[in-house]
Amino acid sequence: MRPDMQRPILIAGPTASGKSALALALAERCDGIVANADALQVYDCWRVLSARPSDADLSRAPHALYGHVPAATVYSVGAWLRDLTPLLGSDKRLIIVGGTGLYLSALTRGLAPIPPTPDTIRAEGDALRMTRGLDPFRAYLERHDPEIWARIDRANGMRLQRAWEVHRATGRPLSAWQKDTGKPLISLDTAHPFVLESQPEWLARRIDARFDAMLDQGALEEARANLPGWDPDRPSAKALGGPELVAHLQGKISLQEAVEKGKTATRQFAKRQRTWFRSNMKAWRRLDAGLATDAETISEILSMA
Repeated sequence: MRPDMQRPILIAGPTASGKSALALALAERCDGIVANADALQVYDCWRVLSARPSDADLSRAPHALYGHVPAATVYSVGAWLRDLTPLLGSDKRLIIVGGTGLYLSALTRGLAPIPPTPDTIRAEGDALRMTRGLDPFRAYLERHDPEIWARIDRANGMRLQRAWEVHRATGRPLSAWQKDTGKPLISLDTAHPFVLESQPEWLARRIDARFDAMLDQGALEEARANLPGWDPDRPSAKALGGPELVAHLQGKISLQEAVEKGKTATRQFAKRQRTWFRSNMKAWRRLDAGLATDAETISEILSMA
């Protein structure tokens, strides 16, 4: 086991809750490195809309796993764990921060050792989704993997296709692979895990204000840069507000409607995050998001960690 002062600090929280600011403040105080656990902040095509750290933030403390993945890449939880692994040997205090529950769950609970999907199978799945939609995946999973079918988000094309790909490539249901989950990279008893909580109204105001600030910082221009080759089913296309701003640029809706829809989508996503954290992070210490970056709170966290 690591010495206590070298145990990683884990920070989870819904979007716009201030978790990145907390991680940065902690990194400055304890000579740490901030590692990203957000599935959208890994992509190089969204800096503003994914709220990646600014140049000023990067100058204050080292950061890792931000903006290092091309937009067309299908980046998996397993790939993130592989990219994170070398950082576990860093001399600096590792502070892992993000709102992607699947990343943090795989980190602390382990990940099933599913083989990579062959390119031929992925191409077959892509063609099927583009020509026939999601119904073939739904029918296939209902028949071949009823356990996954019972709990999967049936409107999420990439997750449906992923479960389909696993069975097509391996002949074994995704649910069976998940039961073979291996040892986690970091267990909760060798880390200091925190999750930010807040009142929905407080977070909604922050979400709306941040979206307006993102527009001032060039979010619309960033969306325009993503127009060539735009594929709404790519994981990188799921940046909050991205599809709505792209729809405006394609002439489908007004800018005002895009902004309102983007804010609504962000609030709905934050609600799903809060629900997931409550259900899956019961062993994590709770922090009041409104006080998370106060000097007193930061000192208290460092005294615990």
